[in-house]
Amino acid sequence: MSKESRMAKKLEKKNRAKIKPGRLARREAITGLLFVTPWIIGCAVFLIYTMGNSFWYALNNIRITPKGYKFTYLGTGNFTQILFSDPDFPIQIVEYVTSTILSVPIIVVFALIIAMLLNGKIKFKGFFRLIFFLPVIVVSGPVMGMLSEQGAATISTIDTQTIVDAISTFLPKGMANAISELFQSMIMILWYSGVQILIFLSALQKIDRSMYEAAQIDGGSGWECFWKITLPTIKPMILINVVYTVVFISGNDQNSIIGLIQNAMFSGTKEKGYGYASAMAWIYSLVVLLIVGLFALVLMARKDVYERQVKKAKKAMKKEARMERKVERRSARNAKKIEKARAKRKYSTYDGSGDY
Repeated sequence: MSKESRMAKKLEKKNRAKIKPGRLARREAITGLLFVTPWIIGCAVFLIYTMGNSFWYALNNIRITPKGYKFTYLGTGNFTQILFSDPDFPIQIVEYVTSTILSVPIIVVFALIIAMLLNGKIKFKGFFRLIFFLPVIVVSGPVMGMLSEQGAATISTIDTQTIVDAISTFLPKGMANAISELFQSMIMILWYSGVQILIFLSALQKIDRSMYEAAQIDGGSGWECFWKITLPTIKPMILINVVYTVVFISGNDQNSIIGLIQNAMFSGTKEKGYGYASAMAWIYSLVVLLIVGLFALVLMARKDVYERQVKKAKKAMKKEARMERKVERRSARNAKKIEKARAKRKYSTYDGSGDY
């Protein structure tokens, strides 16, 4: 590439940078900003401010007196007491992590299977969709608590102790207990899959049918179409459903850790209170974020074959461009050397009489 072409490219970049957005672009930007302004205000008031207050509470021992709140700064005292002195919270955290890691894949896979069945050519499709989404509306809050207390959320015909004894022969006891709890709350877990089914349905309905027709013409089976077309296309929705499921399970009223935090908050002891409960909530939030990050790492680690090929092609093109620039610079240096050598020969053969 010559110097003139480089200078032309630099001028083009400068001109593009100097071009200001038009009136329509500015209007669209202002409209978008106005559209998200309520969310920004709500996030600042109800999320950022409350999180800051909660973190400040976690660093203090808070007592309610007739004159108001009395703060006693403890630093990390609440956190160390929870992690090293509390007899229930660390055990509940371990059980929560194991049960969540086991139950989230079951919920997501079940939702995907039901969504694929509802996306097929069946009669009364809307009625079946209503049936699977109805528990999300009805079974919530106190209703879910009443049903779980009456045993409606468990499968009574399954002998969970037999399952624990069979599994504990080749797995650790903690893992066996988590699996037994999974069987005990199987109906409750499947009740959590209504929103995920709708998300998968919307993703399946947006897949171009011509892709399946082309694959079938080439001899692709239904299993191959699922692995090569369906699953890569809805992969972003799988991650969304996993994150939603983790958050829903973590913030559910039936979660025992939520009960521990509420009991610590309204406890009348000197050690506990709002500050102690805030510290528990922050530890619990960090654990939830780690679980979400773990699932995201698993789902995002393996990239598509075509994406890898495109990246390889881009790297090869960049390498070729670098080689071309090196060759051009080398040829320019060689040309300068040749010109200098010719000039030296020209002046060395000059004898002063006007003739060479």
